[in-house]
Amino acid sequence: MSKRVRMSIAILLVVGIGIFMGFFIQTLIGFAGALIALPILLLVLGLQDAIAYISIFYLFSSVYLIYQEWKYIDKRIILKLTIATILGVAIGIWVLAHGKPLFLKNALGVFILLYVIYTIYAKDKVFKQPKLEFLFGLAGGFFSGLFSTGGPLYVIIIKNSAITMKSFRATMFGILGLITLVRIPTLYIAGILNMEQVRYSLYIMPFFILAIYLGKKAYAELNETVIKKGVLALLFLSGVMLLFK
Repeated sequence: MSKRVRMSIAILLVVGIGIFMGFFIQTLIGFAGALIALPILLLVLGLQDAIAYISIFYLFSSVYLIYQEWKYIDKRIILKLTIATILGVAIGIWVLAHGKPLFLKNALGVFILLYVIYTIYAKDKVFKQPKLEFLFGLAGGFFSGLFSTGGPLYVIIIKNSAITMKSFRATMFGILGLITLVRIPTLYIAGILNMEQVRYSLYIMPFFILAIYLGKKAYAELNETVIKKGVLALLFLSGVMLLFK
């Protein structure tokens, strides 16, 4: 069960900064929101509470961004990943509620760093292993349920299937929306998410709204090449943060 944390203004400010930074990046490139926000939230919150707050704001962002980007989402990819994602999220939340899973972050960090090295080395070679898509989707759902950090595993699948960067970004919004749809009720049933957290989220909402607004403005100013390089750079940063935090 998640311990209820009474939030001071200082704690609210730290959480607000974490949510702002995470969802600015999330809106800009389509993933990595939790990877940026989680280490900041863990400065003042326990793991379960941090995951609960991130999940609440993923719900808000998913509704808005999926509505905005619906026509660019590759629904075929979402359908292929649905079963694996649902199973993975459920298993991840079960481990979060009943275990001490922090050591698994190191394994995810190593994998992400190896993928970045592979991508740089391979350059234009495409990493396509259809038989591994279910496994990657399951692992992505698992880490999304556990730490809200499964995005990089979905990047590996979607990055090599989406035709354009716009489609990649929109499809990432779609898969993260699917994850959120499963994660919110499961977190509530597991006792990790509660109404007190929802109430405190309203105080943090201005940070979130500003992040979405500035993220969309920044996306309009950047070209596709810069964003692609940014995706790899953030994957690398995500791997390092998971490995050493």
